[in-house]
Amino acid sequence: MGSCIICGTDVGGGRVCDSHQEDVVFDFRGDSPDDLVPSRFYRGVVDGYAEFGVFVDLAPGVTGLLHRSELDRRLDSLDWEPGDDVFVQVKGVRDNGNIDLGWSIRQADREFRGVLVQESSGEHPPDEDPDGDDGEESASDADAGSADEDESDVDAEPEAPVDDAESEAPADEVEEADAESSESRTTDAPEADAAADDGVESDDATASDEPATTADEEGSAEVDADESDAEPERVSVTTLGDAIGDTVRIEGEVVGVRQTGGPTVFEVSDETGAVDVAAFVEPGVRAYPDVEVGDAVRVDGEVESHRGDIQVESDALVLLDGEDAETVRRRLAEALTDEARPEGLQPLAGDETVAELADGLLDAAEAVRRAVLESRPIVVRHPATADGYVAGAAVERAVLPLIRDEHAKSDAEYHYFTRRPLDEPVYGMDAATNDATRMLQDRDRHDEKLPLFLLAGAGSTTESADGIDLLSVYGVDAVVVDGAVADPETRDAVDTLVSPELADVDGDETLSTGALVASLASAINDEVRDDLRHLPAVSYWAEAPDRYVDLARDAGYDAERVAELREAVALEAYYQSYQDKRELIADLLFSDGGNLAAHVSEQFREKLETEVETADANVVTEAVDGVEFALLDTDGYTHRYDFPPTPLLLDDLHRRRADGEPFATVGVGTDELYVRTTADVSVRDVAARAAELAPAADIATAGVREGKIEFLSGERDAVEDAVVAAVAESF
Repeated sequence: MGSCIICGTDVGGGRVCDSHQEDVVFDFRGDSPDDLVPSRFYRGVVDGYAEFGVFVDLAPGVTGLLHRSELDRRLDSLDWEPGDDVFVQVKGVRDNGNIDLGWSIRQADREFRGVLVQESSGEHPPDEDPDGDDGEESASDADAGSADEDESDVDAEPEAPVDDAESEAPADEVEEADAESSESRTTDAPEADAAADDGVESDDATASDEPATTADEEGSAEVDADESDAEPERVSVTTLGDAIGDTVRIEGEVVGVRQTGGPTVFEVSDETGAVDVAAFVEPGVRAYPDVEVGDAVRVDGEVESHRGDIQVESDALVLLDGEDAETVRRRLAEALTDEARPEGLQPLAGDETVAELADGLLDAAEAVRRAVLESRPIVVRHPATADGYVAGAAVERAVLPLIRDEHAKSDAEYHYFTRRPLDEPVYGMDAATNDATRMLQDRDRHDEKLPLFLLAGAGSTTESADGIDLLSVYGVDAVVVDGAVADPETRDAVDTLVSPELADVDGDETLSTGALVASLASAINDEVRDDLRHLPAVSYWAEAPDRYVDLARDAGYDAERVAELREAVALEAYYQSYQDKRELIADLLFSDGGNLAAHVSEQFREKLETEVETADANVVTEAVDGVEFALLDTDGYTHRYDFPPTPLLLDDLHRRRADGEPFATVGVGTDELYVRTTADVSVRDVAARAAELAPAADIATAGVREGKIEFLSGERDAVEDAVVAAVAESF
């Protein structure tokens, strides 16, 4: 009977339970693809590149393909070289033996909670001899200088155990490092009190590593005393890149803890940034079990570089309390307050409407900047529309450089910032349940802080109330920024709300969410302001305000170019709508020389024109109380599961048919319909009146922003008549 190396649960003959399969990385030492286990993560070696992906060797003669569609970045942006150790997930093994691989955001042993070797005969820890009797002579015993091995106790030099470890796993560089750490730090710091003992641990480690000498005993004692008296100089995290190989001291707050198959990794943040601190007792054993997220600590250790990431190898990690802890927290709080609040807001194009919202935007910018400084993940939710993507991309452009500056880990921008598009401009229970599940898993499995949620163009209407309430149960901070007017019922439900009143907008002009959030992004990070100047113009589907058109032109984007970007983003927003498509959207909006956007825009126009022609030929027109109606059966005369989506199709159809007279377009599907009008008609009022006319249809507003109404499919004909009558009454 085996037990899970993560939680200790009985797992029969294996070494990891089902719930922790994805927390462990495996070294595969089999010779057949059929022995691989789908969904597991494996260490591999880059074999070579092809146009469609990367070939990765999992074992001699066992090679899989990491297809470019599985990457979270462009294939040509990977810095892997043939022979590099990498980490991948096995998605599946085909009947012909081909292995499909998936991307792993974790690219180091320390980012997993455990390491196992998988052989044809079973699984075992890297330091365990699978052929040994009951493990008496395992590699871990050799690494620790076990008393069972008399020769090691008497004559072996310090390198001997390391050589043994190398012979056990010659291809595993990380496990070799763990074996060396075991030699030098087995007695270092299993407990915080021992870690604070003024260098006693380093003396013990030296004594265990060096043969006893009596001739120089007195001189050695004097050297040890001198070393113990010399405390490392306290430095800031941002200076560690210039201190590789030096022994330093940092003081800060623990913002994350994760257990690997080797050391325990503490993420420690001071007033300048955050860095990983590796503390080793023995493989897979939690160091400093009393230290948790939120504790103030002092760390002494050597600065090292692993795969380009800065890390501190801890010699001593001390849990601070009393005045020492208060001093650290006060220093962090003061620095956080000073750095988080922007000095002021300068709206893009000098937009006066945005300027009137300066206080709210500065509060929102401070919340985002504070989350970065607190090492709190940020989750951005926005509709899968051109306006929504512009808003999300603007925040992303501003926040990612701040995360890179704050964290030493090269993949921090993927860990601390997530953008999740919404199919509709409503933050409903489906989205909220997904988010709550993810954040609770990350908290429980990885000791992650609960995230800050930024809802751009969503979350400000009553349809989002249930989703917002679910987040509030867990005390999650939520910031809502919406270019449209928020419902009064939602204004007290979120921590920060930025939403204009109609009276603040000149004439008939409305403020797009993309334009509002672009100014927010410039307040979050003024250094990217020039990158954002064309985004407001892109965010308007109809005619953009002249001030934003001029701003885009000054940035080098004429009207044709702006239209291409808008259409290209709208097309890409529809496909794989639940994916952020970070690199693709960044290429379109910030890095494209023209070819990509022009190409995608051409596809957009072709697809939209084809659908509009089909729909227009099947529109039924009628007049009711002086109002002209264009009625379209969207089930019968649109491709419901291909581009364009129904709301976008109806928008274009309505613009082409409306001639300034009282006019409305209604698209009716199986159990939902969309309303477009030339007058300022309240969709909620229409739904309420239609419910009175068709009481058995269970009519309800499903989305104010897109004019969506839902009903029972069996009452479709009655609902269509009721909605038409209600719209006519509203003119």
